[in-house]
Amino acid sequence: MNKKNLLLHTCCAPCVTVPVERLRMEYEITCFFYNPNIQPQEEYDKRLAELRNFTDQFKISLIIAEYDVDRWMALIQGFENEPEQGKRCKICFAMRLEKTAAFARENGFSCFTTTLTLSPHKDSNLINQIGIALRQDDTIHFLQENFKKKDGYKRSLELSKDYNLYRQNYCGCIFSRKL
Repeated sequence: MNKKNLLLHTCCAPCVTVPVERLRMEYEITCFFYNPNIQPQEEYDKRLAELRNFTDQFKISLIIAEYDVDRWMALIQGFENEPEQGKRCKICFAMRLEKTAAFARENGFSCFTTTLTLSPHKDSNLINQIGIALRQDDTIHFLQENFKKKDGYKRSLELSKDYNLYRQNYCGCIFSRKL
C-alpha cells in the first residue's frame, strides 16, 4: 500500500502519541514542530527534546521550524489578558497552522493536520475550520480530526505514562501559565 505523506503539526510529545497511533498505518507521518507560543525558552527546549526522543524512538521524521517568538508576540498584542480559548488562542492556532500549510504545500506533502485537537482545552471545531480555510486550492488537503474522540486524551495519558513522557501543566503560552 502506498501511504500518503502527512505533515503533522506537533505541539509536544504527549499530544503526538495518539495521532501517530491512529494515523501511521495509512500515512507516512512527518512531525512539524512550530510553536513560538511556547515560553519560556527552557520550556520550549524541554518539549522539543522530549519530542525528539519520541520521534527518534519511533523512527518518525521531525522538522523543526524557527522559534519566532517576536512574531507571535506581535500577533497576539492586545490579547494578553484574554481567557484560555479566547481570541488569543484563535490567533495562535491560525499562525501555527498557516506555517504548517505553507510548509506542506512548498514541500510536496499531500495533506496536513495538527495534534492540537487532542487537548480537552482546545476547540477542535475552530481548529478544523482554520485548517480547512488554509487549504486554498486542491494542491493540499487538510485532514480534519478530533483526536480527543474515542477517549483520545485518556489514551494519550496512558501512552505518556508508558513511554515516561514529560507532561507539561499549561498549553505553552506564557499568558495561560498557572503560576
